[in-house]
Amino acid sequence: MNNKIKKEKIKTIVSILELSLLALIVIGIPIYIWFFHQDFLSKFTSLEDITAYLNLHKGKSIIIYIGVQILQIIISIIPGQVFQFAAGYVFGFWQGLIYSIIGAGLGTAISYYIAKLLGHNAVITLLGEDKIGDLVEKLNSRMAYNIVFILYLVPGIPKDVVSYAAGISKMRFKTFFPISILGRIPAMAGSLLIGSLYYHKHYTPMIIIAIISVILFCLGIVFRHKLSQLIDKFYSKIS
Repeated sequence: MNNKIKKEKIKTIVSILELSLLALIVIGIPIYIWFFHQDFLSKFTSLEDITAYLNLHKGKSIIIYIGVQILQIIISIIPGQVFQFAAGYVFGFWQGLIYSIIGAGLGTAISYYIAKLLGHNAVITLLGEDKIGDLVEKLNSRMAYNIVFILYLVPGIPKDVVSYAAGISKMRFKTFFPISILGRIPAMAGSLLIGSLYYHKHYTPMIIIAIISVILFCLGIVFRHKLSQLIDKFYSKIS
């Protein structure tokens, strides 16, 4: 009996520690940056500010950009798309795409394994059953690969917790990782291309791509519930 009580106490302590660590990462870091490094955030409020900052720190610009991409995925405090515009301007399309994939890949891997390490209960408690429980269930279905790809591909669908959901689902990292990256690439490429065209003063194709991107984003926002319902129908048919 005493052993059972001890095991329960240890389990409770471990759960509290796991939850505290996850809260520190997902909530603590953004709060710390917001209150103590507002000057840092203020440098990333516009395309001009970001471009100037990257050019000012030319020797470290690649590391800064990749680091911001990682942070954006883990804690979602910095606007990733504006940063990608700037990367297309500063690095050019192909270099920017490589750095974006590296940053997105590292951010995805870190958030996936944070969830995997801390476990189901900690992630569900902090992020909420309503927000992540249903998603985990979908990622445990036979259509998980299609669902992940659509979630990352379609603009306007919230994807900030997908990596965490995948980490506590049955989905293996070696399958989740490439699908999530492939789904991200079209939006990345569009943002980087706009930045690159702006740098080279190719304004007409830039405007065309920007208009198409805005239309797709707006459609994603307007029809995100219908798209989610389609995913639900997919899921219910194969469940």
